[in-house]
Amino acid sequence: MSGKSSDPSANHIKLTVNERNYFRRVDKFLRKALKDLSLGRIYFLLRKGRVRVNGKRVRKPSHELNIGDEVSVEVPSDFFDHNKNEKGEILIPRKMNLDILYEDDHILVISKPPGVPIHPGKKTYGPTLIEGLMYYGEKKNFEPFLVHRLDKHTSGVLIVAKNRKTARLLGEMMRRRKIHKEYLALVEGGIETGGRIELDLDGQPAKTWYEPLRFFQRASVSLLKVKIKTGRKHQIRRHMSSMGHPIVGDDLYGDREFNLYFRKKYGLRRYFLHAFTVRLVHPIFLEEMTFRSPLPDDLKKVIENLEEG
Repeated sequence: MSGKSSDPSANHIKLTVNERNYFRRVDKFLRKALKDLSLGRIYFLLRKGRVRVNGKRVRKPSHELNIGDEVSVEVPSDFFDHNKNEKGEILIPRKMNLDILYEDDHILVISKPPGVPIHPGKKTYGPTLIEGLMYYGEKKNFEPFLVHRLDKHTSGVLIVAKNRKTARLLGEMMRRRKIHKEYLALVEGGIETGGRIELDLDGQPAKTWYEPLRFFQRASVSLLKVKIKTGRKHQIRRHMSSMGHPIVGDDLYGDREFNLYFRKKYGLRRYFLHAFTVRLVHPIFLEEMTFRSPLPDDLKKVIENLEEG
């Protein structure tokens, strides 16, 4: 079999195994390294000989890796087709009112509303964000590609690529930590000084920086500015919980009893986490750009209620 790709538009991804990302099995390593791909698609790549370790094709999911191994993966371009979910099911464009912060021929920046999932899932009801973006893309003649994600109940700045080339450029910027994201978070307890949390998540390095903005003593909650570069699953929620200051309203990693009290007294209907700023160099124009999403009305009302006591 020739070593040349049969798909000239395929994405060629190169990864190095190190102490921080190490998994013994190649399938587990790829599952963590290529989070946009389902496990089924990773198995497909292995079966088809599209995975190489130190230049040699490997097909067994159980192939053992060592620190220092070079892993290369040839991913067909349609594997990043966001018009399908992980099961390969076609998504249907649906009309949705998008809060557009910025748009040009290459990127679309929106303020994601809370309560709207990115993709359909088992417990998803109503239109999802990708379906709304597909509808808008059909009207404006472009195909949307998500380059990062926000949890269902997290609101704020979300960047969308309008073509495959821009998606690849933004994806590379994301991997090189060149896209800077800042969040506003309300956490349980008092925090007097800023700091950094370094705690691996799912076998991957993760760093979170936090800075206190305000302490509401009567409710015993702190408003923080939080910065991340690594973007692991639920990173901020898990990191803040690990230091004993969970996000207010987060029943998965936080204090259910406190959240119930806080909801009744201050009207918080979700966990308090908002992506308010994203900074990056435009992948095509090479200009520094900053996008901001104001605190949405529901979270703004919670702050007002805290100020009133």
